[in-house]
Amino acid sequence: MSASSLPLLPDQRLAAGAARLATRHAGRFSAETVQALLTDSYNLLAAAAQVRRHLVVVAERFTAERLVALARVQGGPGSGLPRVLFVCSHNAGRSQLAAALLAHRAVGQVTVSSAGTHPAAEVEPFIAQVLTEAGVDASGAFPKPLTDEVVRAADIVITMGCGDACPVVPGRRYLDWRVADPDGAPLAAVRDIRDAIAAHITELLSSLPA
Repeated sequence: MSASSLPLLPDQRLAAGAARLATRHAGRFSAETVQALLTDSYNLLAAAAQVRRHLVVVAERFTAERLVALARVQGGPGSGLPRVLFVCSHNAGRSQLAAALLAHRAVGQVTVSSAGTHPAAEVEPFIAQVLTEAGVDASGAFPKPLTDEVVRAADIVITMGCGDACPVVPGRRYLDWRVADPDGAPLAAVRDIRDAIAAHITELLSSLPA
C-alpha cells in the first residue's frame, strides 16, 4: 500500500505522530501497521473522551505502548523484562495506583501497564494527589482500553474488580487483588486504598525473579 492510498487520519497532528512512531519502529513495523494502530487507538480513546483537546497526544502515547507490547508478542515468551498488566473496570483508580506504584518501585525490573475493560473519561479525583504524597510521579496518567496485544504481551495479569470481563490468556500468571474502589471515595479512603495496594506490591516484588 502506498502512502497516498493510506486512509486519512482525523488530524494532521495525528499523521505526524504516525510518522514519528513509524520511524521509531522502522524495520519492525510497516508504516501501514503503525497508522492503522494509531487510528484504532484514537477511535478507542475518542469513544470515552469528554474533552478532546489532548486526544491526539494521548492517542500517540497509547499507540506507542501498544507497539511495544506487539513487539513483545512477536518476540515470544521470555523476551525483555517481565511485563505486569493491571486491569480494572475503568482504569481510573485502582489499576492506575497499582501501575504507578509498581513502576516507581521496580525501575529496571519490570515493564508495567494498565488498562480498563470499560475505561472512564478521566482518572479519578485524588489519585494524582495520593501518588504525589508517596513520592510517585503521577503526570500523564490517562484511562486506556484493554487491547489484545497488551494482554498477550503480559507475563503477569493482575485483576482488580473487573470480574468476568477480564480476559484469560493461557500461560500467564493471574492474580486478583481485592481492594476497595476509590470511585467517589474521600481523600482519606483513597490514601488507605493506595497503602493497601502498596502492601500487595511488596508481596509481588518478593515473588519476582531477582
